[in-house]
Formats: sequence, structure tokens, C-alpha cells
Amino acid sequence: MKNVFLALCCGVALLACNKPKEETAPVAEPVAPPQAEIGDPKYAEIGRKNLQLLASGDIDGWISSFADSAHYYWSSGDSLIGKKAIMAYWKERRGKVIESMSNAYDIWTPLKVNTPQNKYDRVGVWLLGWSQASVTYKNHQSLKFWIHTDYHFDASDKIDIVVQYIDRAPIVAALAKK
Repeated sequence: MKNVFLALCCGVALLACNKPKEETAPVAEPVAPPQAEIGDPKYAEIGRKNLQLLASGDIDGWISSFADSAHYYWSSGDSLIGKKAIMAYWKERRGKVIESMSNAYDIWTPLKVNTPQNKYDRVGVWLLGWSQASVTYKNHQSLKFWIHTDYHFDASDKIDIVVQYIDRAPIVAALAKK
């Protein structure tokens, strides 16, 4: 009996020593945001609306989403600086060169850049857009071509940079025809 009592005491003592430890929550290390992430879908809606306004010829409505100091660049190296210069160019282009235009197959990807990859990168919200343009010029030549356009938005959600990638050779050739 004495041995049974001793075994029970040892067992209880062992159980008491092996009770589960109270777990403490691990301290979370601060996590840096990713270099870039998908942005707010509202920017895709801004891009879609702007493309419709430009296609319809409503340059005043289209330009209202631009910052006063906006820059507009083409892949050919041409550029326009300032909202007034951008508006003047597109009013001239839509009024005297382009008879009609429409866009199809548009894709929009808003991107929030948190950390630049190099010294030339601009942090903030970018909108990457792709579409197929169908354009008829005043000389009755028509073209279909793909356009890739990148938009950067300032802190007030105004477009302050546009970079447009198009192959201008077919456009120049179509405008040269009578």
C-alpha cells in the first residue's frame, strides 16, 4: 500500500511539473509594404471614363482629370508639358486631324508603387491601360492599332504623368495619303 501511495504521489508531482506553459503571443516583426501592389479600382474607372471622353471628342471633360503641371510623353520621344499644352494639342488633333475614334478590348490595372526600383521611379498610384483604337482621319483613312498608356496620379488624384506607347509609323503613313 505504501508503494501505491508513493507511486501516486510521484505521478501527481510529475503531472504538476508537466502542466502546459502559458503561451505568450509572439511579437510581430514590422512588415515592410511590398515594392508594389494592386491599387484602388477607382483609378481604372477614371481611366475608362477618360478614354470614353477622348474618343467622343469631349476634350474639356477629358482634360479636367489632369493636374495643371501634367507631362504627356509618347514612346517616340515627343512630349507636352502642362495641362494647357496637352489640351491645345488634343483639341487640334480631335478637331482637325481625327474624324472619329473608338476603343475596344480595354484592360486597366491600377498599381500602387510603394518603393522605387531605381532613382527614376515615381512612387504613388499608376494606372496601366491597354486598348485597341479604331481611328478614322479627316482624309478618310482608317486604322486599328494597339495603345498602351501609363498614367500617374498626384496626391489629389489628378493625372500628372502620361506615357503612351504606340507605333506612329502607320499613323504617319495614313495621314500622308489623300
